[in-house]
Amino acid sequence: MTWLESEATTIALCWRIERRDGVTIGLTAHDHDLTVDGLVHRAVPGMTPSAATRGTGLDADTMEVAGAVSAAAIAGADLLAGRFDGARVQLFAIDWSGASDGRVALGEGTIGTVEMHDGRFSAELQGPGALLGRSVCEETSPGCRASLGDRRCRVPMAGRRRFARVTAAAGAVLTLDSAEPVAGAYGGGSVRWMDGGNGGLRQTIAVSAGATVTLEAAPVAPVMPGALVELIEGCDRTLATCAARFGNAANFRGEPHLPGMDLITRWI
Repeated sequence: MTWLESEATTIALCWRIERRDGVTIGLTAHDHDLTVDGLVHRAVPGMTPSAATRGTGLDADTMEVAGAVSAAAIAGADLLAGRFDGARVQLFAIDWSGASDGRVALGEGTIGTVEMHDGRFSAELQGPGALLGRSVCEETSPGCRASLGDRRCRVPMAGRRRFARVTAAAGAVLTLDSAEPVAGAYGGGSVRWMDGGNGGLRQTIAVSAGATVTLEAAPVAPVMPGALVELIEGCDRTLATCAARFGNAANFRGEPHLPGMDLITRWI
């Protein structure tokens, strides 16, 4: 590209961040906003990438992006809430003068570890090669390794998702305007916040009883009475529940009768 070879440098670094909740954010290290492919990339001059580690081998490609937390670009509350976890990121360079339409791809991946310190953040970008570091086979377990409703479990989720309003909240305990259909229906499931300060976030439900659900962690933002949530049923991953409640023992993905390490201690 000729603009990369010119004597006057007109290179601008840009980031395109696609969060899992559907929000897409454009950022650039240039001192003015730039529009690329219809998306306005906001100027964040202090946001810089580290040297990218890329190769032709099987090692994972990695990169780190650091910058100041800005309410107009990346808010600290959103980082702490996990809104950027697992987001897809594209890093590329363009000609900010507009004289050339070309771009140079510098890397892409998903956001891994996010850290904050003294008003600044750093995020690790993991390339496609990071998938090679995952286990390729499962370990045995007495509990089911499938997730309720996935392609291995095959339990239909139609009718197992319900909307409710929060009438009261105390820490991680939510009181709803409707009771669960069966005892413990939402335990191990999840709640998705539809509005308010937690809108778009999903949290795991530890236990449920009647019209009360207890989350694994308290919501990030204060919960106002009347907040709308979507409740998704869960499973305790035991064979007894799989057979009795779901009638799905044929698809149970665990080995409850396989002897484990505790078999040795029975004879001591």
